[in-house]
Amino acid sequence: MYQHYQDLQKLFRQLFSMLPSEVFPLPLSASNRKYYRMTGTDSSVVGAYNPDPDENRAFLYVTEKLKEANVNVPKVYASDLDKGIYILEDLGDTKLYDLVEEYRKNRDSDYIRWYKKVIDQMPLIQYNSACNFDFSICYPRCAFDKQSILWDLNYFKYYFLKLAYITFHEQKLEDDFKKLADFLMEAPADFFLFRDFQSRNIMIFKNDVYFIDYQGGRKGALQYDLASLLFEAKVSLTPEERHELLDYYLSVYCHQPFFNKDVFLKYYPAFVLIRILQAFGAYGYRGYFERKSFFLESVPQAIKNMEWVLDHFEFGIEIPYLKGVLRKIIQNISLRIPELIPGKLTLTINSFSYRKNIPEDFTGNGGGFVFDCRALPNPAKYEEFKGLTGKDKEVISFFKEKKEMSIFLDHVNYIVAATVDEYKNREFEHLMVSFGCTGGQHRSVYAAEYLFQYMLKYYKIKLKLNHYELSEAGDGKNNVHKG
Repeated sequence: MYQHYQDLQKLFRQLFSMLPSEVFPLPLSASNRKYYRMTGTDSSVVGAYNPDPDENRAFLYVTEKLKEANVNVPKVYASDLDKGIYILEDLGDTKLYDLVEEYRKNRDSDYIRWYKKVIDQMPLIQYNSACNFDFSICYPRCAFDKQSILWDLNYFKYYFLKLAYITFHEQKLEDDFKKLADFLMEAPADFFLFRDFQSRNIMIFKNDVYFIDYQGGRKGALQYDLASLLFEAKVSLTPEERHELLDYYLSVYCHQPFFNKDVFLKYYPAFVLIRILQAFGAYGYRGYFERKSFFLESVPQAIKNMEWVLDHFEFGIEIPYLKGVLRKIIQNISLRIPELIPGKLTLTINSFSYRKNIPEDFTGNGGGFVFDCRALPNPAKYEEFKGLTGKDKEVISFFKEKKEMSIFLDHVNYIVAATVDEYKNREFEHLMVSFGCTGGQHRSVYAAEYLFQYMLKYYKIKLKLNHYELSEAGDGKNNVHKG
């Protein structure tokens, strides 16, 4: 186990005078940061590790400034910057993205009111927090300046256009990039720019909206964050919804003495464009280069958003070559996207008895992880559990009280999660994890069920669950879940 894992447990003990009873690794993000849900008797917090000291310093400072501005962000309970760790308030698992998905399943558009809750907090984020803000602490740059804009445009060029085999004349494209960057730099930019202001960084907690992952925030213009929110490809708001929310944003800001509606709208389309191009760069880097299918899945909707923007917006400047390249993307790539998305990984989880054979891997890969549960507390020693299995509530309660099982599963989750992430990146199609105990009835079944539920909650992959001994007894129909 990595050193930071032990360091976080020590920091938890300093905070709560006890070690955590459970530590769950949360899904890996696109960065090097690692997150863990850490629970105690009466507490649940999120432990974070980031090897970049400058980014950690920026995150803690921005958190402090947002708190001062009454923005809903997680509390920081403890930190040790020398070790790159900190402990945060646990805001749960429900993101704005999840809420929108749930509403849409029920054919309900009431999620728009949650977007308006977000917009209600934007003056606090963008203006109030910027007062007396030391932007020199921001990471990796103090402002969304011309250099930042050109970085984003080149990110789009090298990680999307080139990797997607879209041909272009480099100098003509650079000429339009420069015109776009110069135009964007004319917009008032004395505000706090969140940078990645989208539905997966907005949590629903205590019936309100909370914000996370703002460590890349910096000084910038108002328009960028609204563009990020309204033109997020994964959510795909309708044009009518975007128009309604833009009007609502303008109504929230209209009485602010620093706000000029005409100036805002003059630059807004160009900021929508730069945000979409930045997103394409991210999709290309994470999708084409790192082969993470989640990001490629956003490309078709991003193309639709871009087509709508080109058809309905005037950008205030002449950038004919760039617009021509974007039209080429629309014409040439949309039909190829499904072929570029890697197949999903299938994770097979088994429970078995060591009295019989370790389950065979029928994929031809020679097997995967095999975890021996026989050193764990055995409920089969007690008469009241002998006729039960690891799926029964009495046995589940028994294991929840056993620290040995908790520690064992924490380690298993961490190892398997890291492997799943790497297997997805490398386009592997199969991984097998097997848990064995003496009879294949209690410990191995509980552990297999536990891992299955964890992966079901946090990973978008196909899952198969087999209880070999229970299946033979007629009590273990195998589960298959497509993520």
